[in-house]
Amino acid sequence: MNGTRGTQPTILDVAARAGVSKSAVSRVLSGSGRFSDETRERVERAVAELGYVANAMARGLVSGRTNTIGMLVRDASSMLYTALHAVMEQRASELGYRVVTTTGVGRVEDEKSALAALVSMRVDGLVVCSGLLPSADIAEFAPRIATVVAGRPELHPALSSVYCDEADGGARIADAVADAGHRNVIVLTVPIDNALTQHARSRAMVGRLRERGIATVDIDASFVRPADDIAADVIETMELSGTTAVMCPTDRMMLDVCDALAKRGIDVPGDVSVTGFDGVYPLANDWIGFTTLQQPVDRIGREAIDLVIGRIDDPTRPVEHRSLRGTVVPGRTLVRR
Repeated sequence: MNGTRGTQPTILDVAARAGVSKSAVSRVLSGSGRFSDETRERVERAVAELGYVANAMARGLVSGRTNTIGMLVRDASSMLYTALHAVMEQRASELGYRVVTTTGVGRVEDEKSALAALVSMRVDGLVVCSGLLPSADIAEFAPRIATVVAGRPELHPALSSVYCDEADGGARIADAVADAGHRNVIVLTVPIDNALTQHARSRAMVGRLRERGIATVDIDASFVRPADDIAADVIETMELSGTTAVMCPTDRMMLDVCDALAKRGIDVPGDVSVTGFDGVYPLANDWIGFTTLQQPVDRIGREAIDLVIGRIDDPTRPVEHRSLRGTVVPGRTLVRR
């Protein structure tokens, strides 16, 4: 063991123990350059004896790689982003990469700064999971580093992406409501400057319902509005128009609105049916029984990591945009009229 208590052995300690040069140790640890089997064995023995752990940043200076992917996750409290992050970490680990994660705080400027900080850490690639940051702001990093957008529709020519088709998902869950016989429906609509994804899916819900001749009322579901205020608007609209269903842009909003409605004496689904969107654990549970559009989170996460590592390995690889379809999950919150 290293004779200095409380300090970590360095590459110089390894070189001294092995009786070789520092550059020889670097070549063995990085797996690059030429070295004999005897040198490799001596270095590996010294590493084991000293308990040396190679620093990824130091290896990066030698090999040009840190085997690290930087990930921006907009909202760490979001169940969707949490699930997506877990899948991507697992896939990265399977392929020999670590993930360094930073979270946004709801402002474009802060998310851009977070991406710049990740790049300064010499990560090999970036994965952006944010429905807020504009395409052009993300694309600024693409010429310097492999960059992939995960979880939102992104068609920028410089950015590979993998995502659930929001328009298709919104239309399919709207079809489920229409097929259940509902003729007066509320759609909780998120403004585009709150979240690109939620705005797209809520607009798709409205569009499909109106295509099918269903009376539709939009209610503002901006992130700054409390669930109690949204529920009050829902009840007022129900009284005026005979609404029998409410469509929510996320399962989390669905949960909050259902709770607020229950506190006001409105029963779901007895008085009004309610649907959600996302379908991730723990709300995607049979006992809870939400009717929702389930995103293919496992595929999105795994394919996003495959895409970014593919571009790390081959910077000339063509940009890809992978659109995946979600699945309508029937539940007890949507009943036939």
